[in-house]
Amino acid sequence: MNNLTVSEAVLSRRSIRAFKPDPVPLDVLHRVMDTARWAPSGCNFQPWEATILTGEPLAELQKKMLASPMQDPPEYSWSEPEVIPECKARLQQVGASMYQAMGIGRSDADARSQFVHNNVMSFKAPAVLMCYFDRRMGSPQWSDVGMWLQTIMLLLRGEGLDTCPQEFLAMHAKLIKEFIGVSDETHIFFCGIAIGYRDEEAAVNAFDRQREPVEGNVRFMGF
Repeated sequence: MNNLTVSEAVLSRRSIRAFKPDPVPLDVLHRVMDTARWAPSGCNFQPWEATILTGEPLAELQKKMLASPMQDPPEYSWSEPEVIPECKARLQQVGASMYQAMGIGRSDADARSQFVHNNVMSFKAPAVLMCYFDRRMGSPQWSDVGMWLQTIMLLLRGEGLDTCPQEFLAMHAKLIKEFIGVSDETHIFFCGIAIGYRDEEAAVNAFDRQREPVEGNVRFMGF
């Protein structure tokens, strides 16, 4: 286990989009998942559920996704904040930086299509966590699931591993649920998390990201 502080884990975590083929040890994953169950949970509902795939099952699922169209309608929508100017600007900034790092121009349709392919393949990560939960869970429980996933990603950093949360995989939600034996009627699929070791040489893992300064969205009162 790496000796990262919490702050070091937070600051070194980023969405990795090029992984090495090195396998992820099962004992490490089990240790992380066992610790992550202590993430915050309103009313102690613990709404999160997951299946982690590697090897042949993961390859078979990815083959099925590549051969299938994205589902319509989608599992859920994540695009509403684009109507907020500052949110759209942040999206455009990170997208432009990422594509520039990969040398992909706006009109390069083939390269952009290949990036979608890479997304389906979870950027060649050797393991992928599939997260889903009961459809009866409301907004507070979605928040709890998010805190659980962040806890997992930081614990994985502490183990020297990297991740990429993939809401994109929800575009194949029904197919994924059918493959792993989860009912579409009772459960909603949230996201995948690609897990593995980052390729340090890949430019897509090192492009500049921006975050708002603290003063941009946090106020302090009474201090």
